[in-house]
Amino acid sequence: MKISKEILTAMGVICLTSGAVMACDSIQAYAHPTLFGSQGHSLVTTQNDVIIGGKICKPHRVKTIQEKQNVVVAKFAKDKLCKMKGKMDKERANLFNPKMPVLRSELAFILSDGLDLKDVKANTYTDIPANYWAKTEIDRALTADVMIGYPDSSFKPDQAITKAEVFATFAKLLNVSADKSTAPVYNGQSVKYVPDWAYGAANEVIASGILKDAPDQDKIVNDEYLSKTQVAYMLGAMKKGYVINLSNGAENCASKYEPVAVKIKLSERLSARTSNSGDTFTAKTTEEVTLSGVTFPAGSTVKGKVKSVVRPGVKKPGYLEVQFDSISNGDNCVEFPKKLASAQAEVLKNPNIISRLLGAPFSMAGRVVGVAGRTVSEGVEVVANGVEEYGDNWSDAFVDTCSLHPLKGLKSVGSSFITVGKGVYNIVKLAASGVFGVCYEFVDEVKYLIVPNTTNDFCLNPDEELTIIY
Repeated sequence: MKISKEILTAMGVICLTSGAVMACDSIQAYAHPTLFGSQGHSLVTTQNDVIIGGKICKPHRVKTIQEKQNVVVAKFAKDKLCKMKGKMDKERANLFNPKMPVLRSELAFILSDGLDLKDVKANTYTDIPANYWAKTEIDRALTADVMIGYPDSSFKPDQAITKAEVFATFAKLLNVSADKSTAPVYNGQSVKYVPDWAYGAANEVIASGILKDAPDQDKIVNDEYLSKTQVAYMLGAMKKGYVINLSNGAENCASKYEPVAVKIKLSERLSARTSNSGDTFTAKTTEEVTLSGVTFPAGSTVKGKVKSVVRPGVKKPGYLEVQFDSISNGDNCVEFPKKLASAQAEVLKNPNIISRLLGAPFSMAGRVVGVAGRTVSEGVEVVANGVEEYGDNWSDAFVDTCSLHPLKGLKSVGSSFITVGKGVYNIVKLAASGVFGVCYEFVDEVKYLIVPNTTNDFCLNPDEELTIIY
């Protein structure tokens, strides 16, 4: 079973918020929606693996997370491109354009870093100086036989690599059957700038499916070169959909894997409105499944936890990220891989009216009191900071005047009036924001009570069936 290091499917959520944050393992957001921006604090810990906002978890009308996997591949591609730019010398980094054709050195970097190549042997190519920005990555790509140089003992690191050559490089890694003799056709169009010698490689890459997530699909067909971004996407897609084993060499090291699908029904409701980072939950499997050689019947228990939460608010998308930890039945227990390949919601169910009527008064009261309390506490902080600054202003005024610096003293007196004005402005702004926040939370709860389907984009409901694919 394949577990890609860079792939993590987040269960995402959309609504609208901002504000102060309390953190557990990753992100925990508590705040009221605000018309003016947040005076609170935000915290992202080093434990965060991937943060994905937007409708990723369970879009309305039963769209699947699988359709959003491009977001995950995009995260991989962005990470590789940012890391590559960060390692370049200043002049190169200033000229870096991810939409421009990928260079041979850049392809070596993306492959070396993305495939986690480690072994290095000295190479004999004369055009790679010891201080070249990507020398280590080029050496690793050469050592792993992922790339080769030219017969004249040159590697040409700063030369753009053609689309055909990129296809040939990836085809060497892929273990995919394809026609070797016919001209390649992609999305119903003949692929341009592919000579006869690269027909087989192009057809193998097309058959592998790793091009479908790449941006600028028309340019894949019509341009002679692929961009740095497109190549990074290709590798991300390959890591998502293939088992990559370089122990026996680079050739045919990437094989398509058979995913394991676990179908479950949640035993409780999870929502970005009310769930907290670190909350645990359970679910039951609806079909028999085999994991790590152990067969679990329908009705086995799946345990998981909420990994991170960002509360929804005004024009600020939040999300809910969940993690499935283990499956058990009797004495048998197996831990899930830490990285999901994909997940999808099969059925949409709304909480029944009785449960909504019973739960709404408590959540409404709690959220309204929470907003009011945080507004008051931030108001106290604003007043405390203002009084402290006001006292410092007058202290400076007397000290400077008595030290025969009357102009500085007069400036400090003026600053005290500015401090008062700023404090009044911040209190008024905070009060208006708090009133708005209370109204927003109240209306949001009423909306959930009357039309619960409007919240289905940012929650997972009891008895809702999910398919988790590893």
